[in-house]
Amino acid sequence: MKQGLIVFMNGTSSSGKTSISMELKNQKEIPFHHLSIDDFFGNYDDFIDTKFPDIEPTREVDDVGQILFDPIMSVYYATIKLFSEMGLNVIVDTVIDNDKRFNDYLDVLFDQPTLFVGVLCSKEELTRREQIRGDRQIGLASSQFDKVYCFNEYDLEVNTEELNPTECAEKILSFIKSDKDYSAFKKLGKRDIRVS
Repeated sequence: MKQGLIVFMNGTSSSGKTSISMELKNQKEIPFHHLSIDDFFGNYDDFIDTKFPDIEPTREVDDVGQILFDPIMSVYYATIKLFSEMGLNVIVDTVIDNDKRFNDYLDVLFDQPTLFVGVLCSKEELTRREQIRGDRQIGLASSQFDKVYCFNEYDLEVNTEELNPTECAEKILSFIKSDKDYSAFKKLGKRDIRVS
């Protein structure tokens, strides 16, 4: 049995990754499973709320996010790799907004077949989408923009201002069916992480 393909979509918040993911997941030609980092954090919150509905902390904790973030990310990375190892095709819907996170992905996924897709959108359009959505902090995508789009090599780029989610999914499927090499992710070397 061969490893499942990982379609790794990198783009800012509100760039259209989830909409494209749903189109890929719903098409019938190539089966995909959608793994979104938002779901992993949301499911953790649901677990705590359900399992401990009456929890009352005895003190404030300022760094809850810091305590939970890296372990939840580790489970996310491992789940992506597990699905691929089980022969399942996976859509990775996430944001690579720092060098440590990129290095972590590279460590876990280096030996997996990974199609690295840049999901592109202008800052102006991202701000407009955030305002329409209402469920995102205005300016989040703009604050991520330079770091997320610092990669100079993708296997494929889709611009969500020029193409709708269905057209983006079709472009990705065409690339997969073309049997072109998925090598961009592996060509990107580890990032230098400086501690300040």
